[in-house]
Amino acid sequence: MTPPVPGNANSASGSATRYRVRHATAYDYGEDVPISHHLLHLALRPHPRQRIRRSVLTIEPVPAVRSDRVDYFGNTVTYIAVQEPHRNFSVIAESEVDVFDPPALTPDSSPAWEHVRDSLRGLTGPDDGAEITQYCFDSALVVSSPELLDYARISFTPGRPAVVAAIDLMNRINQDFAFDPAATTVATPLAEVMRNRRGVCQDFAHIAAGCVRALGLPARYVSGYLRTLPPPGRPRLVGADVSHAWTSVWCGPDGWLDICPTNACVANRDFITIAWGRDYDDVSPARGVLVGGAGHGLTVSVDVEPMEE
Repeated sequence: MTPPVPGNANSASGSATRYRVRHATAYDYGEDVPISHHLLHLALRPHPRQRIRRSVLTIEPVPAVRSDRVDYFGNTVTYIAVQEPHRNFSVIAESEVDVFDPPALTPDSSPAWEHVRDSLRGLTGPDDGAEITQYCFDSALVVSSPELLDYARISFTPGRPAVVAAIDLMNRINQDFAFDPAATTVATPLAEVMRNRRGVCQDFAHIAAGCVRALGLPARYVSGYLRTLPPPGRPRLVGADVSHAWTSVWCGPDGWLDICPTNACVANRDFITIAWGRDYDDVSPARGVLVGGAGHGLTVSVDVEPMEE
């Protein structure tokens, strides 16, 4: 019998950790930029396992135009336009959030993954499954392939419980792929990551999502933060936390299971969600179009500070 694990992101237990999060992004341009437009996914997403207590976005220079809306996937996205010459551009996102433990799952009681897949066939309308089934399909950065399917089948054997198979896939990616920040960029094709078996958390989240979708199951790409713990006896370093990415797999009655191939663990109170979509392209923290600039330098600092245990 497999021991219980935390897993169902659809509901939360009463235990929570409160965090103060600060994400600072600064661009330095080589020459004046007369006008720039930006889309930002930096506001934390409320959901049953996460309660937002405070959220502030500070932008310099102060934009002439700013609008906040909810995108197709339910994330908060901010559009801004800076319409004055500027050599520097900075965004500081500050939040306070309560993150709850997901309730424990007993993986062996999860339905077989084929049953979960087949149960999706009758879900068509927006009220009975379209929000789930949309994550079965290819996206710009995650395209199904025979290689992904073959890799997935090693974990998703016939009749295996969906939760057990998803966790096994997570562990195999962690073992088979080396974390190497120099190996990839956001433009590196998934086929190259599969071939070289090297990358970063975004790549591993894409691999997991691609494997699951190749089998006909829904998988979301999740962006957020991961609380990091200092070595014993050492102080926590401000700004040492990082942006992170993981994968959420639909497991039928058990709901969405958030798995982190980078660290071989199911998401817990150390994971703070910003947004989710089909892949990184849907939820990139900042993207923009600008005139001029002659190149730029970029500095990013993330600090995740627990306020209460």
